[in-house]
Amino acid sequence: MTNSSAALPALAADLGTSSTISNLSVAMYMLAMSIFPLWWSSFSELLGRRTVYLISTALFIVSALICALSSSAAMLIVFRVLTGGASASVQTVGAGTISDIWPSHQRGTAFGAFYLGPLVGPMISPIVGGLLSQRFGWRSTMYFLAGYGALLWLMLLLLLPETLPRPPLDSSSALRHEARSRRSARLAKNVLVDPLGVILILRFPPVLLTVLVAALAFGALFIVNVTIQQAFSAHPYAFSQRTVGLLYLPTGLGYFVAALLGGRWIDHIMARRARKARRYDEKGRLVFLPEDRMGENMWLANVIYPLGLLLFGWSISFGLHWLVPSAGGFLFGLASMMVFATSTTMLTEFVRKRSSTGVAVNNFVRNILSCVGTIVAAPWLDAAGPGYVFTAVSLFCLVAGLGGIWVLGRNAGQWRRQMDEALNDGP
Repeated sequence: MTNSSAALPALAADLGTSSTISNLSVAMYMLAMSIFPLWWSSFSELLGRRTVYLISTALFIVSALICALSSSAAMLIVFRVLTGGASASVQTVGAGTISDIWPSHQRGTAFGAFYLGPLVGPMISPIVGGLLSQRFGWRSTMYFLAGYGALLWLMLLLLLPETLPRPPLDSSSALRHEARSRRSARLAKNVLVDPLGVILILRFPPVLLTVLVAALAFGALFIVNVTIQQAFSAHPYAFSQRTVGLLYLPTGLGYFVAALLGGRWIDHIMARRARKARRYDEKGRLVFLPEDRMGENMWLANVIYPLGLLLFGWSISFGLHWLVPSAGGFLFGLASMMVFATSTTMLTEFVRKRSSTGVAVNNFVRNILSCVGTIVAAPWLDAAGPGYVFTAVSLFCLVAGLGGIWVLGRNAGQWRRQMDEALNDGP
């Protein structure tokens, strides 16, 4: 997404449109990323993970190519919606793949590595997009995405096995016909009914609170991204487009460090809390619960990332050396990554028989907030300045994040049992 964001000024000039309309292509991309996973998650439970990867990646390639050939802003926005929707399958279905392969006590580490892609990628892509745009024009960023998608499609085809295989069809032709009819009916249900069911998962408090805690941090990320682009290209910094792209890296470095160390910490906390509660099965193995992952990691993370936002915003307002806001960005990335990884892992375990569903609804909420953040950030920054904007954002995230963790910690066990009964999702 931010590969093309770096080229927005050139894009607006080439298509003869305003910066507001060109920014709309980014906002609509994010909106598509919130909606399409509702279908991708349902399809993956029926057709298998690998099939959805191949279909969605092919759609991504075609849409990116058409974006590169766009002759108007309207044409570009339509196919950016399709590009965003196609790319959204990877986070949702990818979380299902992680849950298919890794047991609960190793999932935190696996999700830490998995989230390097969607979180570090937006930090690196402005550099790539800026270089391509400066040298070859904004359309080169779309050709790059199409080529990258083609490479991924080949790797998926040749290297990725199916992790959620479909049950084999019965041998007799009558039974095969009946099985195919049932599968067709299920496919129709997946298209027309299941996406609504995914959203209705939010009626359960453990899912709703976990999603909101993660979505707040993710929405703040996009306000940070807009601020980097806007503040560092203006006085007193007045950096070049290439240098501005490099200033996304401190946040990405925070994500990287948290991914390397935080996942193991999450798994360690989960095992420690299960041992403390003396939960063992009949074979003497520890029994893990989703809420076991919420220990000092979530309390610290939900304090540190708002503090990082405060440091980032006010140091820019006072025109301090770029290293100071970069330090704030690093703290934000480090702590918010802990929130993302812990929340996503918990969601796959709260809805353990439909792991991709929990992640789909998480993406739905957080990408809507990201879309809103992308639209309102620039005028809000112009009106109030970075210091006051990030004071408001950080205070809201601090109070809502800590409050959500406290309420969830006190009630998660009872709510989870009620949810399991309602969904028939017991062990």
